[in-house]
Parts: sequence; structure tokens; C-alpha cells
Amino acid sequence: MKYMDMVLKVSLQKKKIKINAGNSGTLARLILGLLVNSKNEITVVGDKSLSKRDFDRVVIPLSKFGAIVKSNKGNLPVKIIGSEFLRPVNYYEKLGSAQCKSSVMLAAVKTPGITKIKAEKSRNHTEILFKQLNIPINIEEKKNIDFIQVRGQSNFNGFNYDVPGDISSCSFFLVLTLLSRGSKLIIEKVNINKTRMGIIKILNKMNAKIIFKNKRVYKGELVSDIYVESCKNLKGINCPSKFNSSAIDEFLIIFLAATKAKGVSYFYNLDELNKKESPRLDIAVEFLKNIGVKVLRSKNNIKIFGNPKLELNGKYEIKNFRKDHRVCMMSCIAALVLGGEWKINDADSTATSFPKFFKLIKFLGAKIY
Repeated sequence: MKYMDMVLKVSLQKKKIKINAGNSGTLARLILGLLVNSKNEITVVGDKSLSKRDFDRVVIPLSKFGAIVKSNKGNLPVKIIGSEFLRPVNYYEKLGSAQCKSSVMLAAVKTPGITKIKAEKSRNHTEILFKQLNIPINIEEKKNIDFIQVRGQSNFNGFNYDVPGDISSCSFFLVLTLLSRGSKLIIEKVNINKTRMGIIKILNKMNAKIIFKNKRVYKGELVSDIYVESCKNLKGINCPSKFNSSAIDEFLIIFLAATKAKGVSYFYNLDELNKKESPRLDIAVEFLKNIGVKVLRSKNNIKIFGNPKLELNGKYEIKNFRKDHRVCMMSCIAALVLGGEWKINDADSTATSFPKFFKLIKFLGAKIY
């Protein structure tokens, strides 16, 4: 929060300012919510990949607060001129997007009165943060919908925060361990917020035995060490769509696990996967077919035919994935567990979310040229 305040103060010192969010959709969408009362014109830009993603999903609701917000035909760059006369809004977030919900919540903080949000279930880190900052917020949960009320223009203070480990980054090493013979791994101090645990639930339903140890609460978030070991009899899954939101960033590596599982795995309603840094569902299907895995796709549903004995000995090149960090890391794990000779382009893309990824897999014995 202190960094965001700094950005807002800088924006008042210049008539125009440009903020480059790089590849971070979270930064780009959330910071727009914080800028609804900025007096001057601010432009948010991003890299080539981020510039192709949908930003009208935040532009439209933020405009209702009274700010002037304009996108480039739904994409970045987005220009925003805030207003001194903001008004609270009623907003229905239908996509299960924590980024969109959080952007509106942050705008609500700047607004007099109560903003009411009806939201499909999604990650709730912002709600927890608001409670820690004593921002007046009320949440009622009804089935798969959260009804949220935020009272704006309240005083609050920042606090020091030691960020726990991220389950999305951990997921690659969880699956690497599951698919590697005789392996065991403990990952310490990971945020195990229930809205992020889709991958754990899915893998455990596939016969993995991933265990939480030393659970504790830190600044409102549940934190734990995660223990995982090799699984010799991973099985296919008929994956319920209710896990989609809580596993949306981990499906690529989940698909890889399914390739080594016994039987067929079914995944449904994954249209949101194609709205990430790259069209991940399209890329996943193409990737799996290229390494000889049988995959059937019907619209946004896919069926993966697993083979526990799958091993590769050919040459494979991974390219044209818009420098998507998760595609790159999934490809590296595939190379480690399946064999073969791999050329993976744009390895620098991992810096987006996991700068030490290659250092860690080298430490584990991977040979990288």
C-alpha cells in the first residue's frame, strides 16, 4: 500500500504520467482502481502480451465511479483521469476474476458512501488485506457468490508484510516431485488461502498425497509448509468446474500431471484460460499433441488420455507462446520428467513471476545449455 501511495503522489506532480505494468495483469488492473481520484491524466501500458488482454472488464466498472477511463478498443494502453466527485456503485463481477473485483474494491476506498459488489467466487487476498488495514468491509457468502460492501474514505495505516510463498510458483515443483521417482520435497511457508488450493485438491483427487504441515495464520492469511512425494499410481480425474477459479493459473502443470496418470482426465469450461498472458488452453492442446499425448477438445473442454509409461527421446522446440512464463516453466518440467532433447525459447520470460526458477532446477540437477 505504501508503494501505491507513492505512485499517486507522483501522479499529482506531473500533468501526464505513464505507468508500465510490464507483463503483470494484476498490477495494471489494480492500479487503475487506485487512480480513480487522480487529478491528472495517467496512461497504463504493458508489454506485447499484456497489451492483448481484455481491459474493458475493469474500464467499464471504474467509469461508473465517475472517473474518465478509456481503453484502446478494449486493450492497453488505458488512459484514466480521476474525479474529485466520485460516487459509490453497485457492481456484479460475473467472471470469477479477483483482479476485476479487487480493482473495484480499491476504487471504492476512494469513494464516499458504500460500494456494493456481487462477485462470483475468486481469490480473496484483497478482502483479507482490507480487514488487516481496518478498512470497513462486510462480506456475506451465499453458495458460489460473495456479497461485499466497502465503505470508502476511511483512515487506515500500512503495515510491514513478509510475503509467504506463492502456490502458483510452488506448483511446478509439486508436479516435478510427483512425477520423479524416489523424490520427496518440503516447501516452507506457503500461502494456502482456500481460494488458491484448487491444484492441491485436484492432484490429491488424482491419488497424490500432498500434506500441509505446521499450519499457522499470518496477517490474516493461512500459511503452511507443504510436503509432497513421488506418486507411482497417479490416476485420471473427472475434474469439477468448481475448481477452475482456484486453479486457473496452475492448469498447465495439472495437464502435464494428467499425461502421466493412468486413465483419462476430463476438464471443463476453461474459456478463461485463453484470456491469460497467452491463449493457454490452445497452447496446452498443441503442446500435448506435439509430444505424442492423445488429447480431444470440444470448445473449452478437453480430454487427456494419460500414459504412466510415457517417455520421450526425440527433439522438441517450444516457441511462439507470447513469452508466457507459465508455458516456459511447464515445458521445463516436462523436459525433466519425460526425457528428450528440448529447446525452450524466451527463457527470460520466467522473470515475470519466478526469477530464480532456473537457479532452482539447476540446483536439483537439471542440465541447461
